[in-house]
Formats: sequence, structure tokens, C-alpha cells
Amino acid sequence: MKPLEYAAPGSLEDAVAMLADRGDRARPFAGGTDLLVRLRSGRADLDLLVDLKRIPELTQLSYDPIQGLTLGAAVPCCHIYEDPQVRALYPALVDSTSLIGGVAIQGRATVGGNLCNAAPSGDSIPSLMVMGASCRIVGAAGSRVVPVEDFCTGPGRNTLEPGELLLSIHIPPPQPRGGARYLRFIPRNEMDIAVVGVGASIALSEDLQRIVSARIALGAVAPTPLLVREAGESLVGKTPSEDAFGEAATMARESACPITDMRGSIAYRQHLVEVLTRRALQGAMERVQGNSQEKRTYGY
Repeated sequence: MKPLEYAAPGSLEDAVAMLADRGDRARPFAGGTDLLVRLRSGRADLDLLVDLKRIPELTQLSYDPIQGLTLGAAVPCCHIYEDPQVRALYPALVDSTSLIGGVAIQGRATVGGNLCNAAPSGDSIPSLMVMGASCRIVGAAGSRVVPVEDFCTGPGRNTLEPGELLLSIHIPPPQPRGGARYLRFIPRNEMDIAVVGVGASIALSEDLQRIVSARIALGAVAPTPLLVREAGESLVGKTPSEDAFGEAATMARESACPITDMRGSIAYRQHLVEVLTRRALQGAMERVQGNSQEKRTYGY
């Protein structure tokens, strides 16, 4: 790996100025668990690394009942899944952040970095999609907001322009009578890349008998993590049931466009999409039931 300049600014303004000055020869980083590997292997060529972990706005983790969860792009995964409010209100985020690498990696790795890495198999991204998360991006020209489902543009590519950085991720407050779940399939028990990952969220009517909103997102089955809008929308107005979830799972399978590689074939991944989507929807329903004062039995 060639020599690199390293900077650790203490303010957002300084970081933006450094990135704007160097353009595409500089890169911001938080944990560095992916970027440093690419640099060592020669798959990335840069002159300057800008460490974001000393900037207060990027290390903020806060919750407001009206605004929701603000997650700074440099907050380590372990701080997320250990936070009591996150565990209580955003369990799908705990599902995914507790799966990113091993315990040692989770002390450095961040959701912001996982998102910017834009791997089709990124574990945090389907969870963020089904929770309706958005990204706040800043640069010399100002700031902008992008829905998470529009952030990744290809394998390893995202919507950030040279000189921009991801400031934070915003997740709306949990929906009343709502629940979300993330599941993945891997060959080993830990520190592996998802063969398929599925996130699902559901919100029910006041009588808990009708689905009023649902979202389904897939990982590792397309060039980017994929929000399958049609599959989620197909559930709206229906009674939560095994049949309804099965129909949505079939639609999710039909929307997937996986490849064959060393981790699995196209047919294998398509089968996993259907199985995991059905299970993720059932898991989201179980969380709705767990969050509801009135527990009921559903036909699945």
C-alpha cells in the first residue's frame, strides 16, 4: 500500500473543506473496515484519508418521539445495538448491526460505512429501507437528503459526489402497531457475507386485523440492495395470514435478479428469497404482537 496522508478534523466544516480541496483523491472514513482492505489490496487509489470519528455531529445517536432516531454516520455498530432505546424501538436495526462482522469489528464498523460501501449484501441496508430511513449528505455546495433506497447506485457505488460525505441517517419514529425484522442466510455462524438478506416491516390497523402498510427489502440478490415496493404494497388492506405472506414472498422472489457465485446459484438464492421473506414477515408480525397490549392469534 502506498503512503497516504491522514487527517482527523474536529469539525464538519474542516472535513468538508479537506474533501472539497482534494476531490476524488480523498475519501472520508469512519471505521475503515472495508476501505482499508481495498487500499491494501490495490482496489482503491487515494492520496488522503479523512477520519470522521472526532466530529461531534457524526458520532451522535439520539432519539426524539416526534423526529425519530438520528444516527451519526460514524457511530459504531456496538453503540447502536447496545443502546436501550434502539433495542426497544428499532429491533430490526439490532438484527442487522449485530451481524456485521464479529465483535471486534463491530467496535469500529459503522452503519454509515456499511451504507457507503454499497455492497449488495450489506446487512444494515434492507433494515434501513423497510424502516423508511433517509440519508443527510453534506458538501461544499450545501446539504441534501436522499432516501436509503436511492443511495446505492451499483456494486460499491453510491450517490455521493466528490467532496461530499454522509453526515447522518434518520429513521422515523416506529409506527403504531408496527414491527420490523431482518434475517439473512449464511453458510457459517458468524463473520460471513449474506447469501440472501431480507428485511420486512408491517403496521396494523387499530383492531390488529388489517395491514395498513408493509415494506420488503432484499440483499445480495441484485446489483444493489433492493426495495420491493410491489410486494409490500400487495399486503396493504389484507388480513395478516400465512397465505398473504406467501403471496408477497412469491412476488419478492420474482423481483430478485441474483447471480451465481461461490456462495450460491441463482435458483438457490431465489428459493431463499421466498423462504426468508415469509419468515421475516412472520417475525415482524410477532414483534407487532409483542408490542401490542392486546395479544391475538393469527392464521399463520
